[in-house]
Amino acid sequence: MIKEYKKIIIDLITLSLPILAGNLSQILIGFTDTIIAGRYSTLALGAISVASAIVMTTIIGGIGLVLGISPTIANLRGKNVPCKRYFKLTILFSLIVSIPFFIILRIILWKLDYIGLSPDLIEPTKQYIDICSYSIFPSIVFVAIKEFLQAYEKVVFTNFLMFVMVILNLILNYVLTFGYDFYFFSTPSLGVVGLSIATLLTKTLVSVFLVIYCIPLFKKPFLNCKSYVKDLIKVGSPISCAIFFEFLGFNLTAVLIGKFSSLFAAVHNIILCIGNFTFMIVLSISSATSIKIGYFNGKKDIENIKKYSYANWVVTFVVCLATFIILGLKSTFILTIFSKDILVINLSKKILKFAMAFLFFDGLQAASVGVLKGLKDTKIIMITMVLAYACIAIPIGYYLAYYKGIILEGFWSGLVLALLFAAVITTTRVVKNLEKMSKSL
Repeated sequence: MIKEYKKIIIDLITLSLPILAGNLSQILIGFTDTIIAGRYSTLALGAISVASAIVMTTIIGGIGLVLGISPTIANLRGKNVPCKRYFKLTILFSLIVSIPFFIILRIILWKLDYIGLSPDLIEPTKQYIDICSYSIFPSIVFVAIKEFLQAYEKVVFTNFLMFVMVILNLILNYVLTFGYDFYFFSTPSLGVVGLSIATLLTKTLVSVFLVIYCIPLFKKPFLNCKSYVKDLIKVGSPISCAIFFEFLGFNLTAVLIGKFSSLFAAVHNIILCIGNFTFMIVLSISSATSIKIGYFNGKKDIENIKKYSYANWVVTFVVCLATFIILGLKSTFILTIFSKDILVINLSKKILKFAMAFLFFDGLQAASVGVLKGLKDTKIIMITMVLAYACIAIPIGYYLAYYKGIILEGFWSGLVLALLFAAVITTTRVVKNLEKMSKSL
């Protein structure tokens, strides 16, 4: 029994490592954008901070819809359905999904003057959104293909491309933002426009490389299958809504904290950076779990569904425990990477305690969500996240900060309670599903 679980845990870790590399690459892209913008000017940094939040909050809805591809394909594979013939339909689906979110972003751009931004931020923010809005198409297509390949456990090349994306993004950002003299020609300094062009070019080129890699799949006959599209929408829509509310919750919290002081905003951002890094590890394990369980769910292999679910929880718990130990022993060293300001470091240490509780509950709910995605039981994920952020995190944080004067601790208390709620609901749902499956044997 121990040897069997050891094999399953190694299997999960092996599949999750390349996914982790890709997830960390996404974080590094955000870091490079921030670093280059900050080195160019404070105005550029402020503009892309606002613009990126608007673009990503919009695009995340479309990305959420295509995240239903890997569990859906994995389920079909488990049923021995030849799924490669769905590849062209998957590409078409991702392009169609991109259109409404592109339109939403263009409407936001049109109405940006009414948001109430500082006058000096309006024009550069508009410039960034105007160009980056077109990156929605290659971004969602890339994620769709990545999800399709992940269902076949082919994760190395796509996540290698995401690493390439980080390097390419950094080079293009520098060259287009500051300008650069080459031997035969030179590029002008484009500032914020350069940052947005770099983002669009990077995402487009990497998507083109991935499409070229998948040329053999294009040779498969096109299959217009309504049931497949219905499955994608059924699985993906709740995921999209859940991710949107989670993303919106964090962005809104950051905005509300920023209204108090730059010190609080700085501390909040530091804690989020640390949390995001740890969460990417947990999310990678969750993604690997959804693929494995999706496959065994298609085969109706209840024993392996249970084993991979338990192994998923164990690995996630170990990751969270290791994080607690590292943060507990090396908190000062880690915080000094982000800031040398004693006030920032001391306040961050206080909030880190809340963040550690948050990470544990977030890790548990992410692990359970991975199982639910594999079982195609995603509606509960949407309901849970909407209630967690809209009814718990934001209201409690707002009340404690604005009415009780407990600002950072108040907002983070709201986030901790929200994720505790999400962890309890999703984990309970998984346990009930597993019990129901056991009784059906």
